[in-house]
Amino acid sequence: MERKEYSLVVFDWDGTLIDSVPNIVTALAKAAESLGLPVLADEVYKGIIGLSLGEAITTLYPDLDEDRLVAYREAYRDFHLELEQQPSRPYPGVTQGLEFLKNTGIKMAVATGKRRAGLNRSMTANDYQSFFEASRTADDAHSKPHPMMLEQLLDEFHVTADQTLMVGDSGFDLAMAANAGIDSVGVTYGAQNKSNLKEYQPVHTVDSFDELIDWLGRH
Repeated sequence: MERKEYSLVVFDWDGTLIDSVPNIVTALAKAAESLGLPVLADEVYKGIIGLSLGEAITTLYPDLDEDRLVAYREAYRDFHLELEQQPSRPYPGVTQGLEFLKNTGIKMAVATGKRRAGLNRSMTANDYQSFFEASRTADDAHSKPHPMMLEQLLDEFHVTADQTLMVGDSGFDLAMAANAGIDSVGVTYGAQNKSNLKEYQPVHTVDSFDELIDWLGRH
């Protein structure tokens, strides 16, 4: 591939920077159980991580009426908040990697299916505010894989699609990037495995954050 230098790197949050997938899966299962819904396999729950919560629930349980949808959303949030009393922490190498990228002058942003309040809690718990100059959440734009989050970030940073890279652990992240005409890198240590990610034609896949930083250092 032609050597490229990126001015802006946009990161997904859950499953890419923060090791929060187990808590998300557990909260989804507990919410289902509390409402008498079938508890699905962990891999099914992992498969919707990246979507906004409303989109995720209707994908998992498409026959829910509005009242049950609201009840599931509230139950999930209660269980997730309880689990996050001990906040999910970054994957190995993430803090050092972000520090390296910041020192190189690369701009960094976040695009996540989390709500703004949830992102703020996690970002504050991990003292990550200084790394990112902007972020987009489910409160700010359409759910992934719609490209709106990335389009807004391109406008805010005054960069073009070919100067931007999206890094994520789900097909929704990579599809969003493709829909915006942006290169993507898939990380395989989060919600989805390499074979799933490669279906979305990322320019690269990595098995660790250190490997991502090494690849970016060469591009």
